[in-house]
Amino acid sequence: MLSVPLSVLDRSRTRAGESEAETLRATVELAHQIEELGYKRFWVSEHHSVPGVVGSAPTVLAAAVAARTERIRVGTGGVMLPNHKPLVVAEQFGVLESLYPGRIDMGLGRSVGFTNGVRRALGVEKDAADDFSTQVEELLGFLTGTSDVHARPGEGLRIPPFVLAVGEGATIAASLGLPVVLAARSDSPDVLEDYRNTFRPSHWAAEPYVILAVTAAVADSTEAARELLLPEAWASAYSRTRGVFPPLQADVPEEMTAREQEFFENALRGQIYGTLDDVDAALSDLVRRTAADELLITTNTFDRSALLASYAALAKLSG
Repeated sequence: MLSVPLSVLDRSRTRAGESEAETLRATVELAHQIEELGYKRFWVSEHHSVPGVVGSAPTVLAAAVAARTERIRVGTGGVMLPNHKPLVVAEQFGVLESLYPGRIDMGLGRSVGFTNGVRRALGVEKDAADDFSTQVEELLGFLTGTSDVHARPGEGLRIPPFVLAVGEGATIAASLGLPVVLAARSDSPDVLEDYRNTFRPSHWAAEPYVILAVTAAVADSTEAARELLLPEAWASAYSRTRGVFPPLQADVPEEMTAREQEFFENALRGQIYGTLDDVDAALSDLVRRTAADELLITTNTFDRSALLASYAALAKLSG
């Protein structure tokens, strides 16, 4: 079995023939099921004006998830801080922690809207992410009470912060003494070595803590597990060739253009799938190479029952 705990991030991906309301309710129900399987955390994400993704208000959705569950930690993967005022984010998490004490995680990211129109609607510029470190410090100041303005609720509450590492994110996490969440890539060991070497202990964390995000699918055969990943891979290829990220569909086209095929294969590269023994070996090797403290599974597929079966199989690996 794996030597680290497992958690889940759900992006509230819509399915063909499914309403957005049904998608959100399915995320909440999945959280309840994931809790029953024994996972450590269940996180939700933030995306704005992205077709096929309805997780746009993570703190609101996290409240619904926390209300549906009893023990599992609930959080965001993450709130995109450049899109918000730090005081408002501190207050939102203060409300969550006050209602569900000891169960709330505050995952923070530095992305902004992916188009000019979305950024205008959010009231931010493309360079807003450049001030991420300052924004995080301001947010944490509202929680520790070192600011002239007081977050109520929020001030004095110990809500664990995590930095989603994109670009310079790991360096920022190390300088602020915060746990880091990093997508598994070929350069992850080097990035994490730098993070650990430059980590400065803080009020929030005495030592480095690494959550590695990975896509993993388990089925009775390698081919069946691979098929679970095809709907998301096709959605990625579709978005790269048409500029629109579509809902997941049950079947992918049998024929693709050369460009679509290239993006499709790239989307599958680096993902882990197979029988339980195969995935166990692959994840164990990943943990060994990166010394990750925790794995965050981020799998999407059309068939929700097959997805739950995959999560149930994976849960056996962490005891």
